[in-house]
Amino acid sequence: MLRPLLAAAALPCVFFATSAAAQTGDSETREAKEPRRIRVALGPQFVPAYPGADNLSLSPLVDVAVARGNEPFDFEAADESFGFPVLKTGGFSFGPAFNFQTGRKRNESHIGIDEVGTTIELGGFAQYWIAPKLRVHAEVRQGVNGHKALVSNIGLDYVARDADRWLFALGPRVSLSNAKYQDAWFSVSPREAAATGLPAFEPDGGGVHAVGANATGLYQLTPRWGLYGFAKYDRLVGDAARSPIAQGIGSRNQVSGGLGLSFTFGRDVGRR
Repeated sequence: MLRPLLAAAALPCVFFATSAAAQTGDSETREAKEPRRIRVALGPQFVPAYPGADNLSLSPLVDVAVARGNEPFDFEAADESFGFPVLKTGGFSFGPAFNFQTGRKRNESHIGIDEVGTTIELGGFAQYWIAPKLRVHAEVRQGVNGHKALVSNIGLDYVARDADRWLFALGPRVSLSNAKYQDAWFSVSPREAAATGLPAFEPDGGGVHAVGANATGLYQLTPRWGLYGFAKYDRLVGDAARSPIAQGIGSRNQVSGGLGLSFTFGRDVGRR
């Protein structure tokens, strides 16, 4: 997953969305006069080379958040796709979601297994704060190239925080996909079976393909500098877990993690 690259590339969208939202209503107009703060986190992360892989790939970990005045930064789990709300009302919000899914190359998996191209996934998200510390978040995305399939992620987070001084969030995850997604990543055609010695395998269809948990943490070292990190574990289930890709050349256990430094921009940071 290359969410970090999208976060960096789509930073202007964050500013646009923040400015647009700040101009609707009297309270938002007053809020727009408050100084803006921007927090950028950067560091390394390790993620599975592709869905079902037993090896990790190194990629940049990037997170961008925007807030105004004394308002804390909105919580966003590290494993979410890049997105921004176009509507926020009460505890509910929704907006677009964008993600890159890294592809599978023959030299990363097994000679004879078909490659899957790096995929741009476009879709949307919706989330709702069930309670002050409990949030449910769901995404649905369609691959426009690469696997060209539909994938969805649902998560529940318990969020403990002291404003922006520190934050820790933990919760379960469920990943779902359609038959085309599972066929792209977990099937073994007769031709591939003959080339690799793996048994031929065809998933029965779509559904839940992974369950797991994610933890996200933030800690401010100074008013401007802080630490940002996450750890995630997914377990392939169903046809994905039964696939020779996962059992033979890959793994049903999918682990991710990253740690970076954050810096908060803003002329009034540290003066409050």
